[in-house]
Amino acid sequence: MMTKWRESVVAYIRAEALPVDKFGHQPRLYALACRLGEGMEFDDDVLFASAWMHDLGVFQGHRPQDPALLANWNHVPYTIARTRELLTGWGFPAGKLDAVAEAIRTHQPQDEPVLNEAVLLRDSDILEQLGAIGILRAFVKVGRDTRYDTFSSVIPVLRKAVRDLPGKLRLEKAQNLAIPRVELLHSLLSAIEEEAGANLF
Repeated sequence: MMTKWRESVVAYIRAEALPVDKFGHQPRLYALACRLGEGMEFDDDVLFASAWMHDLGVFQGHRPQDPALLANWNHVPYTIARTRELLTGWGFPAGKLDAVAEAIRTHQPQDEPVLNEAVLLRDSDILEQLGAIGILRAFVKVGRDTRYDTFSSVIPVLRKAVRDLPGKLRLEKAQNLAIPRVELLHSLLSAIEEEAGANLF
């Protein structure tokens, strides 16, 4: 049974995750991080809170609406500040707030996580950008995200992901899970190029 603060986290993210398909990322990420963490020592409260709260600043209603401001938006400081406020109000253990903040601060591919919880979160988040889930998350942005108005605009994102992200994974288990995801992404990109050539729009 979930503790009261965990129930509050899930209910809040379910309500705030907009567009609504963004909600699935949180439970998948936490489950994947737990899978990667089997046999490792980590604080499950910290992992749960950081996995569920790490993307708060990218949700509609939390990020800037103005395209110019959005283009330069760094959601991490906002997410950390709001997460501290919200978790405190929900009764999250105060002594673990700094660890949650640190995991969120270092969850992106360019970051260098130190805490076990941060490594688990970052590797899981990278895996979510590869394979079938990565493909879905990329193409769903077409036409609703100002950066991606056509299918062609998403292809460079997927090419960069398949080129750069696997090498950033820290854990051997994550590296192994990435292999079939990378193969699928390669196959998709090859199929798109073969079927559409220069006519993908």
